[in-house]
Amino acid sequence: MSSVLSSAVRVLSLIAALAVSVPALAADPTAAARCQLPRGASALSVPLPQLSQRIAAGAPIRIVAIGSSSTAGAGASSPDKAYPARLAHYLGERFRSADIAVLNRGINGETDDQTEKRIAADALDARPDLVIWQVGANTVLRDGDQTLSERSVRRGVERLRGAGIDVVLMDLQYAPKMLEKTGVVPMLSRIAGIATDQHIGLFRRFDVMRTLVETRGMTMADLIGPDGVHQNDVGYDCVARMLAVGIEDAVSIHNSGLRR
Repeated sequence: MSSVLSSAVRVLSLIAALAVSVPALAADPTAAARCQLPRGASALSVPLPQLSQRIAAGAPIRIVAIGSSSTAGAGASSPDKAYPARLAHYLGERFRSADIAVLNRGINGETDDQTEKRIAADALDARPDLVIWQVGANTVLRDGDQTLSERSVRRGVERLRGAGIDVVLMDLQYAPKMLEKTGVVPMLSRIAGIATDQHIGLFRRFDVMRTLVETRGMTMADLIGPDGVHQNDVGYDCVARMLAVGIEDAVSIHNSGLRR
């Protein structure tokens, strides 16, 4: 009898573990279909000249995605569900003749000053055409030093720009634990200020995710996992889908300018 009871306990434990590991939105197969916004919602605000020239020339494209856990893919069910892998998929759909690789250089738990220290090894050494740097999240979540974060991002961006690399900053995720923090608005303002001052792209992830919730009938559970911080599979997929639109439009803007 004890062996039967023990087996039953093990089965129940396995079921509970699976329930935690499967994203809540998996029960809603229409969630991904609702991840649609007007094109302007994902605008990066600047062209991407290096990337655009490489695409026009038919040259191989290398993109580095760098940042912390929502770049690494915490909360995704597998590495191919993290946003960099999904971005590669959607860019491949939009630029079918291009050979595009998106390298995932995210490290869980990092703050911007830590990421800035590995810009050379994990971004510059890869000789990318575009770097997408996801910034600010852990500083806000830990009530950290936003001045240090801003200074570090500015230094990193200057190094990347000095090497002739296109740069896009990705701001905070729209998530329950993030919304509890008073530092959200100041950090969003700092990130936008860096993008404006440095004339680089800005992917407004926070606004994109918020708009999906407010106008497309999605819920936080559709986009964010049980920990209240990290995106789940559909959340990463939505971000990648919208970012791909922004990149495509930035390339089109650059090419349109050349034809004038």
